[in-house]
Formats: sequence, structure tokens, C-alpha cells
Amino acid sequence: MGTTTVGFAVADEDREELDELVQYFGNGNRSAYLRATLKIMKSVKLAEQWRELQAYGQQRLAEQDLGVEDIAEITRRVLKDRK
Repeated sequence: MGTTTVGFAVADEDREELDELVQYFGNGNRSAYLRATLKIMKSVKLAEQWRELQAYGQQRLAEQDLGVEDIAEITRRVLKDRK
């Protein structure tokens, strides 16, 4: 696994919090902390995308005067039509 050093700036007022998080999540190792943070932020990104998709689906249902209770029937109909 190759590595690249990446520099970034941290505001003075954020330094103490960063050091605390590095200690907790990375056992004092900034690289380990960053790797842990990448996984967490990826999860946050995916959760936001799922919320957007859910809102889109709810909007589409509402536009067709349908509700969540109609999803099972819609799904069965779509899957049946694909066969």
C-alpha cells in the first residue's frame, strides 16, 4: 500500500479538539485518525444520499396520490412486469 503525505491547516482554536480526537480514534496517530474519519464520513455521505432518495421517493408517491402502504403492491407489479 503506497502512501502520500497530505498537509492541511487547522485553526488554532480547533487544535485542542483535533488532538483529543486523534488520541481517541487514532491512539495518538494522526494517520490512523484520518483513516477512521474517512470511514465515518463515507457513512455520513451514504446516509445523506439515502435520505435524499427517500425524500424523492416520498415526493413521487405523493404526486401520484400514493402512500408508503402502496409500495409493496407497486413492487410486486413492477417485478411481475419484468418477467
